Amino acid sequence: MGREIRAGTATAQAPPEAWKRRSCGDGAKGECLYDWALATVTFETEPGYQRWLLVRRGLTPNAKGELELAYYLCYAPVGTTLEDLIAVAGSRWAIEECFQSAKNETGLDHYQVRRFDAWHRHITLAMLAHAYLAVAAAHAPKAQRAWSSSHQQKSALCWHA
Repeated sequence: MGREIRAGTATAQAPPEAWKRRSCGDGAKGECLYDWALATVTFETEPGYQRWLLVRRGLTPNAKGELELAYYLCYAPVGTTLEDLIAVAGSRWAIEECFQSAKNETGLDHYQVRRFDAWHRHITLAMLAHAYLAVAAAHAPKAQRAWSSSHQQKSALCWHA
């Protein structure tokens, strides 16, 4: 076993050649380009699996003049490529959009948890309703326009409490 080290400290020690410029998919403003670095993490795992530290670095400095960093602790089969890990990390935005849409359209977040079984039923029904709306919108052009326009109107402003 190796010693413990913080992700930020490890990233500061990464050599310049460790950084690769790659796209993690298309976003609202076009292709999402970032610099990515991958380091193997020495940690006991199941045979045939590996852990990595994947680091995403923005290309433009923030208000403080720093490049923003995001860290992903990855666990995947040995032989998983950097491109595969980046694709999975990039899929996070699509998942977040799906959950935000489910919150706005089907009330996914309108439940106060008191019991697990009731919470589980609520989440299951809300996600089922969201899946139904997505399929209905995809198969009916008129419904798609109506649902898309109502979706835009409802989610124009979303307060986070």
